[in-house]
Amino acid sequence: MFSSVLIANRGEIACRIARTAKRLGMRTIAVYSAADAHALHRRLCDEAHFIGPAEPRESYLSIERLIEVAKRAGAECVHPGYGFLSESGEFAEACVKAGLVFVGPPAAAIRAMGLKDRAKALMQKAGVPTVPGYHGDRQDAKFLKEKADVISYPVLIKPAAGGGGRGLRRVDHAADFEAALEGAVREVGAAFGSGRVLIEKYIAAPRHIEIQVFADSHGNTIHLGERDCSLQRRHQKVIEETPAPGMTESLRAKMGAAAVEAARAVGYVGAGTIEFVADGTKGLRADGFWFIEMNTRLQVEHPVTEAVTGLDLVAWQFHVAAGEKLPLTQSQIRFDGHAIEARVYAEDPESGFLPSTGTIVELALPSDIRVETGVEAGGEVTPFYDPMIAKLIAHASSRDAAIDRLTNAIDRTLVAGVRSNVAFLGALCRAPAFREGDVDTSFIDRNLATLGAVPHGPDYAAAALGVAHLLGDGTARAAAPEAEGSGEEISPWAARDGFQLGGSRSIAVPIVVDGENADATVTYGASGVDIAVGGKAPATDARVFARGEEVYVLRHGRQTRVRLQDLSVAVAEGGAGDGVVKAPMHGRVLELFVQKGASVAGGQQLAVIEAMKMEHTLRAPFAGIVAEVAVGAGAQVVEGAPIMVIERADAG
Repeated sequence: MFSSVLIANRGEIACRIARTAKRLGMRTIAVYSAADAHALHRRLCDEAHFIGPAEPRESYLSIERLIEVAKRAGAECVHPGYGFLSESGEFAEACVKAGLVFVGPPAAAIRAMGLKDRAKALMQKAGVPTVPGYHGDRQDAKFLKEKADVISYPVLIKPAAGGGGRGLRRVDHAADFEAALEGAVREVGAAFGSGRVLIEKYIAAPRHIEIQVFADSHGNTIHLGERDCSLQRRHQKVIEETPAPGMTESLRAKMGAAAVEAARAVGYVGAGTIEFVADGTKGLRADGFWFIEMNTRLQVEHPVTEAVTGLDLVAWQFHVAAGEKLPLTQSQIRFDGHAIEARVYAEDPESGFLPSTGTIVELALPSDIRVETGVEAGGEVTPFYDPMIAKLIAHASSRDAAIDRLTNAIDRTLVAGVRSNVAFLGALCRAPAFREGDVDTSFIDRNLATLGAVPHGPDYAAAALGVAHLLGDGTARAAAPEAEGSGEEISPWAARDGFQLGGSRSIAVPIVVDGENADATVTYGASGVDIAVGGKAPATDARVFARGEEVYVLRHGRQTRVRLQDLSVAVAEGGAGDGVVKAPMHGRVLELFVQKGASVAGGQQLAVIEAMKMEHTLRAPFAGIVAEVAVGAGAQVVEGAPIMVIERADAG
């Protein structure tokens, strides 16, 4: 076994790898960027090395810097985790050339599976079922449309390289194909450096079933069962589980055998995942699944497989990379119970799942189930990396019991400071169709309103509780702060507690709730002080966390941010009007479509901002003239920063 490992990653996967490596007796070496100077993963390792600025291409994606640090630190091997360079054949090759063991498959296998069109050709040759479509080299728009017309609509336009849903387009009608193709090519070209795409038949009610495979350098290849990853949003997995609902022993054996053949076809070594799409209209069946792609790395959702098999897949990766045989044969693999994982993200489901950046004021995660995290209270969620906060993994004897355990854990999860999808995850776990196993990859998109992923408006009861907390000291104080402790005699008429001779008296206190101006009604009477916002009294089923002059109220998984309004600031902001187009989150201005002086229509596309692997379009709030453009393409912007100003067409 190795004596030391450089973990070429960050966040929860770096922490996960470090724990197993330490158990195996290795010296753990972390790397960190400027944005991760105080990150949990660097403190968890035995030593940590700075590798550059926050921008990934200058740190975690810099092969040269990672290799230099690995050699300087005396690492024997390099574990890439997932994401970043984990599926880079160039990185795997660079490690070998530097005399380092790459804890992953050979560079040739990574490259063979890295291009989806080439991978599908290999799978067809190996007898693995593939989705009907075109996976060839010819890329002119007219030809690709002809191929789409042949296989009939709906079709999917998919990037030949890359993943994570970038560039993926569903086209339902022939008339929409050319525009969808143009957008897909632009997006995948910017994301992966290649605009090559492939065309595939869209599978109705698709279920995403993946098989965990493992291979060693001695010719042994096995599978460790399946994971159902059908609960997705924007092609990003949200909840994963094993076994897949409706899976039979015979079908698992057939899908597992196909996955093993896929791995053997590329001379695979290490942990990998063969992803299949299944037609969910008639339930899982032997003639209804097709190869999508292979992920040549460990998956985010690997803990559910570990839970039902009782194995440590990261330990297996190290053993195989060290040249050892697989610890078990196929016949020795056992599956126990049911496991399910939910991904807690810093994002706002009520605002289109926009990433939420900033300080994590409070973080409370359950202690009675498995939790994987790379952040802690006081840490920062930055715009540079994936906004995952934690993974919650529940294991039980049955699917119903596992879902119950996960639901209970989600209900006890508290995230304050940044917005999170905690309430959304709870709603998913309680959805009757999910409980019955009747879901496909479009389930979330079809049920956004039912799942609470639509604007709800302010939670005034939570806001009222926040105001009560903010006014808790000042309303009952008997003197102004400057008089306290001064030795002066304090007049009862200087008190600010609202006491008066006679009946009750109410005043309006200007506040800001989630960035919007509002008023709290504070009523002073004989029985004390009553506070209401929007006619709602303070909630009794919420938690309050303070940071500076703001409070964060968590209620039923939702966050409400409250502060007392600074009237001087409010007046100044009021003069800006409603034509200021602002950045909805921290990110990079990917493209500007208009210039100063241009005429725009209401709803017209103005710019695209990229943050956390997603593109967000900014549109004109009304028809008018572009009076000012405050930034240029490529600029990094913070949440709320003005991008441009639109003056109404009839303003003059």
